[in-house]
Amino acid sequence: MNAMWRLHAAVCTLSLLSLSSAAESKARSCGEARHAYHAKGFSLANVPHQEISGEHLRVCPQGHTCCTSEMEDKLNQESKVEFENLVEESSRNMRTTFFSRHKKFDEFFLELLDNSEKSLNSMFTRTYGKLYMQNSEVFQDLFTELKRYYTGGNVNLEEMLNDFWSRLLERMFQLLNSQYQFTDDYLECVSKYTDQLKPFGDVPRRLKAQVTRAFIAARTFVQGLMVGREVANRVAKVNVIPACVRALTKMLYCPYCRSMPGLKPCHNYCHNVMRGCLANQADLDAEWNLFIDAMLLVAERLEGPFNIEAVVEPVDIKISDAIMTMQDNSMQVSAKVFQGCGQPKPSGVGRSARGISDVFSARFRPYTPEERPTTAAGTSLDRLLIDIKEKLKESKRFWSNLPDDICAKGKFTEPDEDQCWNSHTKGRYFPEVVKEGLTNQVNNPEVDVDITRPDTLIRQQIMALRVMTNKLKNAYNGNDIYFQDSSDEGSASGSGSGCSDGCTTEYVFVGTEASVIGADRGDERAAAAAGKSCSVGPSLLLLMAAIALSLQATQTQWR
Repeated sequence: MNAMWRLHAAVCTLSLLSLSSAAESKARSCGEARHAYHAKGFSLANVPHQEISGEHLRVCPQGHTCCTSEMEDKLNQESKVEFENLVEESSRNMRTTFFSRHKKFDEFFLELLDNSEKSLNSMFTRTYGKLYMQNSEVFQDLFTELKRYYTGGNVNLEEMLNDFWSRLLERMFQLLNSQYQFTDDYLECVSKYTDQLKPFGDVPRRLKAQVTRAFIAARTFVQGLMVGREVANRVAKVNVIPACVRALTKMLYCPYCRSMPGLKPCHNYCHNVMRGCLANQADLDAEWNLFIDAMLLVAERLEGPFNIEAVVEPVDIKISDAIMTMQDNSMQVSAKVFQGCGQPKPSGVGRSARGISDVFSARFRPYTPEERPTTAAGTSLDRLLIDIKEKLKESKRFWSNLPDDICAKGKFTEPDEDQCWNSHTKGRYFPEVVKEGLTNQVNNPEVDVDITRPDTLIRQQIMALRVMTNKLKNAYNGNDIYFQDSSDEGSASGSGSGCSDGCTTEYVFVGTEASVIGADRGDERAAAAAGKSCSVGPSLLLLMAAIALSLQATQTQWR
């Protein structure tokens, strides 16, 4: 009986040992890790079937592991590529928005100008016939210069408009006094009387104010869309530092080494890793938000007092009114010019039988709503700006919210805080989440960030946004990119004051002359200009000092 008991005990012990051995063998299998590793496109050669000792690992937890050194290196590189793609994908919608809205606004504005020019040409040809066609280059040059200004040309709007009215006065003066002959010197004398005589009434002054404010706002706004697009494109190409790569590998792929490839990281764990890796991007956020706010304010100006559609569409009507005013006052204007410039010599040719008065007697009527040309594929400025404003508002705080977006529960992390990867095993993650921004990463438990070395590219983009924001603030007040003289009572020494009630003027310098802004006309000019970090010569130092003074002055004015 005793012998039978001992035999039974021995059989039970062997059975238990056998089951324990089988369970241990199953727990140490690397089958799931091998499958997940192969699914990434890696070869299974030299990948262990069972756990091995992990003293060779430099990133993942040591101990029993399914990873070799070669596997860890490949997963390290995979982490870097995956993170780069993740940031680029997360910012794709926002970057696409800036690109598409820039393209729409640009197309709308250029089509608006084209339609206005075609309308003027059609109406003036029908009304003035040969006389207009013989002098049409005066009007063509006006639209050419307006387009050149909008697309970034070095055009002084006020001087250009003054020149247009002077040329128009010279041409009309000759037509209205065709019985005389005029030398170039005499016509130059005539043009000097433009401001004094006001032959076109108040139209030139009002049109100048409207055109300069609207064009400054439109050009600056479309340039802002371009700068926003280029800054977002550059920042989305994230510079992944080695410490970030290690942290990413530990979070994303060390579960493979523990044969738990399907285990997602804990939510707070993901936050610390992403805030460490995107610390510099978060520092862009403050300047980005100021830029978006300035864009929204200029958009409101374009909807209201600086409405480019309301300025450009009726240009032909306004010029026609000016011509009729000149016609009505032709005798008084001619008498004063003759008095100031001298009596011209008779040409020996009489006035035409029809009479110039008859030629200029027809007044224009504006388009009815049904006749108005469609612009930008049938849209209108109001609808376009409403759409752009909505998208701009959505992009606020984008960079500081990026870690949150990436670590959204269920999408990238495990909602169950007890069933997630916590950097070394399955379980709750206890460290606190650090705040966003570079300086706050000094206590980041997951990413070793050198807070004394900010990312150069990000700092360049911050400066690009700062310069653009300053230009937008000046455009909001109707000011262009030149020095603004406070003694000139609202008129700029360069292009474009036109500011009326509520505007203060002071010396304000707003960056450099804007370059080509069209959808396919740029090589990242505005942002790139601000982003260059080559040798710093005296001129660049002066420019930076001017920008700093300008920012301080504009911020005071902005408040």
